[in-house]
Amino acid sequence: ARAHVLALKHLENEKLNKAYNLGAGRGYSVKEVIDVAEATTGTRIKRVISSRRPGDPPVLVADPSLAGKELGWKPQDSELEAIIESAWRWQKAHPHGYEGKPTRSG
Repeated sequence: ARAHVLALKHLENEKLNKAYNLGAGRGYSVKEVIDVAEATTGTRIKRVISSRRPGDPPVLVADPSLAGKELGWKPQDSELEAIIESAWRWQKAHPHGYEGKPTRSG
């Protein structure tokens, strides 16, 4: 959210249209994401191992260097474990998305 606010302020001052990548500069495999999600949630996730689909890139990583240079932004909490833990905490507190009332999780 902080990067979006910085970008909006910058673009308002510059009167330009520009796109910024807001990734961490590091990618994770699907297997890595599933492994960490399982460890975080304590739930086994069904896996189907198959070949990459036609057109899928072998690696896809966002380069945040322009956002760093022009906005002074750098990723925070960019470790996979922190990302999934944060998403899991939100999901537990909002099991029906924003429609439902937040619940307290222990």
